[in-house]
Amino acid sequence: MFPGWATLRILHIIATLDPRAGGPSNSIRGIVAAYPRIGSEGEVLTLDSPSAPFLQEISFKVHALGPVSTRFGYNRRVIPWLRAELHRFDGVVIHGLWQYLGWAVRRAIHPHKPYLVFTHGMLDPYFKRAFPLKHREKVIYWLLNEYWVLNDAKRVLFTSEAESSSATESFWPCHWQASVVPYGASAPQGDPAALRNGFLARFPALRNEDGSARRFILFLGRIHSKKGCDLLLDAFAQIATRVPDLDLVFAGPDRDSQVVAANPRLHDSGGHGLKARLIHHAAALEIGHRVHWAGMLYGDQKWGAFYACEVFSLPSHQENFGIAVAEALACGKPVLISDKVNIWREIVGDGAGFAAPDTVSGTLRTLEDWIALTPEQKITMGANAVDCFRRRYDMQANANGIVGIFSQVLSTPEDVPDIIPKAKASAL
Repeated sequence: MFPGWATLRILHIIATLDPRAGGPSNSIRGIVAAYPRIGSEGEVLTLDSPSAPFLQEISFKVHALGPVSTRFGYNRRVIPWLRAELHRFDGVVIHGLWQYLGWAVRRAIHPHKPYLVFTHGMLDPYFKRAFPLKHREKVIYWLLNEYWVLNDAKRVLFTSEAESSSATESFWPCHWQASVVPYGASAPQGDPAALRNGFLARFPALRNEDGSARRFILFLGRIHSKKGCDLLLDAFAQIATRVPDLDLVFAGPDRDSQVVAANPRLHDSGGHGLKARLIHHAAALEIGHRVHWAGMLYGDQKWGAFYACEVFSLPSHQENFGIAVAEALACGKPVLISDKVNIWREIVGDGAGFAAPDTVSGTLRTLEDWIALTPEQKITMGANAVDCFRRRYDMQANANGIVGIFSQVLSTPEDVPDIIPKAKASAL
């Protein structure tokens, strides 16, 4: 525990802890697991079904009040539960926006207990540009509820200064007190060689006839248009002939995480079908035999994929952080990312990867920059990746940051927020 910090009990609230739902659901696991090392405790409230298989493997306390059947996630049990259990917690962290949970927390606990809101990139102006009709619908909910949830929060949490600054461009009004907190991932456990071999044993197509492992680029994340999967496939096609011993692996679910989080009935659905279109496109480009589809990877299989790959790629169109980027760095794997991943400057500055625009030509440039390195330079960049992770993105720092904010808030009776300047009315 840090000097002056109290032992705190913190409740995290999120729609789902299903690892298929993406970064936030996975990051919470690391945050709560890190609390005991600084003398605090954490519990989680979700809208998952109590019988969900992925909850059975979690060691910390989870209160699953679901399932729910709508994307909004209305659940009449949430407010009574919060009011009955509020006395046990020193503060609450809401993860994400645009759902019933934010409204419920504000109604149930404000102003009796402090709460923080972790936006997880959901105020990025990318969504306003990419989905203008959906943005218009959100404006109404913003004015009726979401703005007030953020305004009454003791802090609104962002993972970088870039994310914090751009968040004011999406909606108006936008009054809140922002805090940039460290973010990242938990370091992998286990023997790297054993994890690597375990992954390769499951996917024998990644071995040559002599038994040696093939080199491959790894994409790990949702198979979604926002992630730039199509850019990576097209860029890989342009280098495939020049580098015949290099393959491409896509690992992740072919579905929209928000739909999955709100509607358990869709967990086994085919999602948006982008994977099928990419498979067809790879065949048309005559590289289908060198593009592999690993599906959703968990635990040791996920870490094995990182350790087995040569380099990680995420040419995303929008990423406030990118948990998989931090996980790759933790495994000593350099990363090839777009300049829409908000931590690209730090990674490039640390010599842990390459970044370029979120286009086919930009993605191709990162691949060519990597291919052009000597073996010695690749080893150096791998060492830089581990160092970058340890200094910047270890999840323990995130737990420290949240506890530190609550300690400050609870020790300051008159917590007067510094108001972020209003965004221009044109943000509507």
